[in-house]
Amino acid sequence: MIDLDKYESGRYQRDPTGYKYFVPTLIDVEWTWKDQVINSLLENAAVKLGELNSYAKLVPSVSDFIELHVTKEAVLSSRIEGTQTNINEALLKESDIPEDRRNDWREVRNYSEALKLAISSLEKLPISSRLLNQAHKILLEGVRGEKKMPGEFRRSQNWIGGSSPLDAKFVPPHYSLVPGLISDLERFIHNSEKSIPDLVKIAIAHYQFETIHPYLDGNGRIGRLMITLLMVEKKLLNAPLLYLSTYFERDKGLYYDNLTFVRTRNDMSQWIKYFLVGVVEIATLASKQLSQVLELKTEYQKQVIANYGRRTNSAMKLLDYLFVTPIVYVQEIKEHVELSYKSANSLIKKFEEDGIIKKLFPLDRDRVFVFEKYLNLFEQNQG
Repeated sequence: MIDLDKYESGRYQRDPTGYKYFVPTLIDVEWTWKDQVINSLLENAAVKLGELNSYAKLVPSVSDFIELHVTKEAVLSSRIEGTQTNINEALLKESDIPEDRRNDWREVRNYSEALKLAISSLEKLPISSRLLNQAHKILLEGVRGEKKMPGEFRRSQNWIGGSSPLDAKFVPPHYSLVPGLISDLERFIHNSEKSIPDLVKIAIAHYQFETIHPYLDGNGRIGRLMITLLMVEKKLLNAPLLYLSTYFERDKGLYYDNLTFVRTRNDMSQWIKYFLVGVVEIATLASKQLSQVLELKTEYQKQVIANYGRRTNSAMKLLDYLFVTPIVYVQEIKEHVELSYKSANSLIKKFEEDGIIKKLFPLDRDRVFVFEKYLNLFEQNQG
């Protein structure tokens, strides 16, 4: 049993070559605490997650909105690691991205694909080494980490900061310890005999994963991806609509400090509080966003019904498509709405005139259009 007031995060061991690496305390035990702030935050977080799930039920075809949430998470989680791609660029084709920004674009796209695969895999596979390795393999495909054992746990030492383990800011456990530590983490995640609230369990699991640092590259992104997957698997979320990268990215220093202080000050309580505050805040924002989406869709549906006459059915198809893919190409619109090129162009022109969409590149002959008012909801609601 671990009492949070007496928690010891681990110990350092010396490698024969001279550097010290950190060995975290195993976590698959009962956890207890006396801090009522944690209990209060847990209650608040449960209420806010309940509200988010209720809003999600009100949104017709909520799965349509998940795509953009995934893209936003891919952008923000990758930005924490230093990429510069924004959500507009993430929705474009690679050919429309400047050459010097394509590597960042590919990293964001890979994260998005990895997250979508992991979400769909939850239907038949629990969160496990296998599932995380599948996501990791996609994450590093064809990008700067492609030679760093994609889809496999490391078999050499890694470190954070510095030029080697000898002058590093933090040195994770020796690679020989990774399989045992990951097994302990998996048991902890799925151990139903321990009476630990799921949100506390997820907070501890994220810290432990980041401390183990089981991959040579991509640990932060996989660790943050795991948070949402766990919330879905534990039935805290009915749909994957909450991503804490929005919260973490706003003050990356605070995020890293809180993780570091667990190791340096044994302060798991503070990490859990920080994590729960994030859940409350981002669940509140996500509910607000869904409410705004509902209002916006209702507003435009009324506009279409009032103004589009015989083209109402096609216009509704296009409107629905824009709520899935807010940056679209003419050819995509033509195919999705099932119109001739001439009729599709006419419908697009009408949407343009009505201020629903506008050209993303005014001088571009390929004519890429953006549903800006909808996309802005995802840009603005950053907390």
